[in-house]
Amino acid sequence: MNRVILQLFAVGLCFAIAQALVCYQCAIGIGSLCVTSEKTCASGELCYSGVGKAIGFVDIKTKGCLAVANCNKTEDVDFGTNKTVYKMTKTCCSTNLCNAAPGTPMLTLALATISAVFVGNLLV
Repeated sequence: MNRVILQLFAVGLCFAIAQALVCYQCAIGIGSLCVTSEKTCASGELCYSGVGKAIGFVDIKTKGCLAVANCNKTEDVDFGTNKTVYKMTKTCCSTNLCNAAPGTPMLTLALATISAVFVGNLLV
């Protein structure tokens, strides 16, 4: 009997893991640079991409998981004494890695190339 319960638990766990939404996460990006990692969202969250324009011309980006109730809204981003610095619009999507990670592959490739050259120079 314990074996059957354990097998049902394992199958249920596989379904729960399979249904978890995976998104790119970037705390803050400037311009086209947004260094990302992957994050598994909690229940009731979707992937989002946030875009804002600070000081009227600097593009600010964020990515990650966001509660469904906060999706597709524009909000003020405050610093210090509640002074609004810019507005950010957060747009949600509902499939794995749908909040694409532009710029990250090139950044990763550039860092890998620089590291390889540096290590190569150390060994010579």
